[in-house]
Amino acid sequence: MTQLAQQMFDSHRQTLEQAVKAIASRTFWTPYPESMRKYSEDAVKEAPANFEALRNQPFMLKAVGSTQRVGGEVSPYGFELGITYDQPNPDELIAAMQVAMRDWREAGAEARTGVCLEILSRLNAMSPEIAQAVMHTSGQGPLMAFQAGGPHAQDRGLEAVAHAWQSMAQIPTAAQWVKPQGKHDPIVMDKRFHIVPRGISLVVACSTFPTWNTYPGLFASLATGNPVMLKPHPGAILPVAMTTRVAQEVLEEAGFDPCLVSLVPDTADAPLTKTLALDPAVKLIDFTGSNAFGDWLIEHATQAQVFAEKAGINTVIIDSLDNLKAVTANLAFSLSLYSGQMCTTPQAIYVPKSGIETSDGHLSFDDVAAALAKAVQVFLGDSDRACTVLGTLQSLDTQARIDECRGLGEIVLDSEPRKHAQYPDARIHTPLILKVDAAQKAAYSEERFGPISFIVATDSTAHSIELAREVIREKGAITFGAYTTDEAVADQFEQLAIESTTPLSLNLDGGIFVNQSAAFSDFHATGGNPAANASLCNQAFVSSRFVVVQNRRHSPSN
Repeated sequence: MTQLAQQMFDSHRQTLEQAVKAIASRTFWTPYPESMRKYSEDAVKEAPANFEALRNQPFMLKAVGSTQRVGGEVSPYGFELGITYDQPNPDELIAAMQVAMRDWREAGAEARTGVCLEILSRLNAMSPEIAQAVMHTSGQGPLMAFQAGGPHAQDRGLEAVAHAWQSMAQIPTAAQWVKPQGKHDPIVMDKRFHIVPRGISLVVACSTFPTWNTYPGLFASLATGNPVMLKPHPGAILPVAMTTRVAQEVLEEAGFDPCLVSLVPDTADAPLTKTLALDPAVKLIDFTGSNAFGDWLIEHATQAQVFAEKAGINTVIIDSLDNLKAVTANLAFSLSLYSGQMCTTPQAIYVPKSGIETSDGHLSFDDVAAALAKAVQVFLGDSDRACTVLGTLQSLDTQARIDECRGLGEIVLDSEPRKHAQYPDARIHTPLILKVDAAQKAAYSEERFGPISFIVATDSTAHSIELAREVIREKGAITFGAYTTDEAVADQFEQLAIESTTPLSLNLDGGIFVNQSAAFSDFHATGGNPAANASLCNQAFVSSRFVVVQNRRHSPSN
């Protein structure tokens, strides 16, 4: 271990210890505040100018065997970024990483953990600037870009480091094994144990959450000794490039080859992901994105362990309500947040066609649908607030999907464009809500990514449960929300959650929403249904990223 790496570990030891305690207790804790007021006033004020200074010029990183410069990012708020990035030669990069991996492996768990913690600390200080990059690549609103792109993403990275540390700390470096032999002398063996990384790690970042979905795989692999290739989405390179630069700076300062974390950008016209994923040296792949490509990776990249978060049909079942206004307001926020472009946004909302009971009396199915539509309209009534919450549509494909889905059911609330006061060309659209019958399964049982949801008329709550079970078993889900005033029905919902391996959020009507996930407490996805084959974050997510090789010999004293 280098002296500086040891200093990094020592300076962040308390944070690491607190993180380990937090994942054991599952109580609230974070070292990275989500309020911008907690950050340097200068950093907050200078962030927009720093972002502008990055535009229309090359973004410089340590690149191995650069072949060309690529770029082409366009902000969903309506302007080109004009930034270009070195594209390394994959063969040369992988060869360099394999050489660098030996020193990184031999440095030991403390050194690697210390470096990772220092990277996270520096990223946290840069949160206001990173937020600008996330906002103008993903299209998130400014507050969400800051929180999800900055401290919440860093929380998930730290969570992965803490799990990795725990997993590695369980393996002693040496032990003496003494086996009694009765009247004879005991057998004494000296044993050494080496934590050996799997190999090159490929992290395939997504366009909507370029840091939040990237940091778990990045830090889980890096902490356990694996070099990491970061392959950003062609439309959201900048936040990943900024992360890479910080990682390279810390690695180099600590005495390691900066190529241990490298950016491998590509373009939509000339993609590199399949080539990288099939390289025999790539042993770990983290992917967030479509079912089709996630399934392709699992089927074809057989030399690697693939951690894939794909897509599912997130579900809400309404049986009965105590407070209609509070519940519909809660759901209105969930449907509106980042224009439904979250892997946790509800899509299928099951309601009995006979209606439901509320504290205000019986409501028909149409009453429930109308109440939810009205709540969305009220919530988005103020245009400035609407633009902040909705953000923009990251992709033109999502905008087209809204038009395509209008004919799938009866429109309860139509999607409409909104004008942003500062960015007149921003792609902003309100949610589309449709009514369908349970028999129209083809409509609501396919993922419709974006601000599109279905209120499904079922025969009863029991029918809602059965339909949800079928759809989740077939297509998967990341979230499951449910509402009831009956504890017996609540037990049925929990049983459904267990059987479908989908986390349940019951009777949310306050400041917590079904599409939010808190690091150190919530397990994001379970890895138990088709929507994802891994959970962020648990021991299984990190422990398979290394193996233990032992060396045993008879003790000289034997």
